[in-house]
Amino acid sequence: MDIRGCSAVVTGGASGLGLATVRALVADGAKVLILDRDEQRADAVREELGDSVAVSVTDVTDREGVHKAVEEVARVAPLRAVVNCAGIGVARRVIDRQGVPHELELFDKVVRVNLIGTFNVMAVGASVISQGQPLADGSRGVIINTASIAAFDGQIGQIAYAASKGGIVGMTLPGARDLAAVGIRVMTIAPGIIDTPLLGQLPEEVRGVLGAGVPFPRRLGLPDDYAQLVRAIIANDYLNGEVIRLDGALRMAPK
Repeated sequence: MDIRGCSAVVTGGASGLGLATVRALVADGAKVLILDRDEQRADAVREELGDSVAVSVTDVTDREGVHKAVEEVARVAPLRAVVNCAGIGVARRVIDRQGVPHELELFDKVVRVNLIGTFNVMAVGASVISQGQPLADGSRGVIINTASIAAFDGQIGQIAYAASKGGIVGMTLPGARDLAAVGIRVMTIAPGIIDTPLLGQLPEEVRGVLGAGVPFPRRLGLPDDYAQLVRAIIANDYLNGEVIRLDGALRMAPK
């Protein structure tokens, strides 16, 4: 599928993986809607990339707000791609050293943003894409969700994060099967250790150790690595219903 002249939605598009994806899709000729809660950063991206970018300061769990924003961008150009990059993480064990249980409210928040937010944008995006005209081969578009290798190799303290990302992995195949009838593919990327602004807060020495632990290439992943995979998934119409690990063959240790 060629994204040129079409529109795309990227959640969390104001920084990290989402920002790299926005830049890549704009370079490929798409009109991109950024869904992000950070208005200042999102506006900076719009200023950088110009009229090819629109911004909606919307929570991914807000059904009405997401639907309104996605419908608006679809009026500008046919909506062909939705990329879910928005997410949060916390570090908590099931019980702490004093035996105090993980806060239920915090677990709920992580699952709500990462899993329910992804499902919400996925469902709304699929609804809008399904109303568009199919291409010659019957294809209407693709939804790309973001899990994590924590879905498979969750570390100590990642119980909430791993659960939320495991849910995204679990939605991939049934999502693809549900949407096959309307020509929409569903794929999931499970990144490893990516050098995002959040990771950039760590000391250089620590970041070096993390990168050295990756089998090959022996470095941290880059947001551009993620964006390039998004482009490949969009372009290859036979990629559907699968989770791709983007991790340099890394398998996370317990801690």
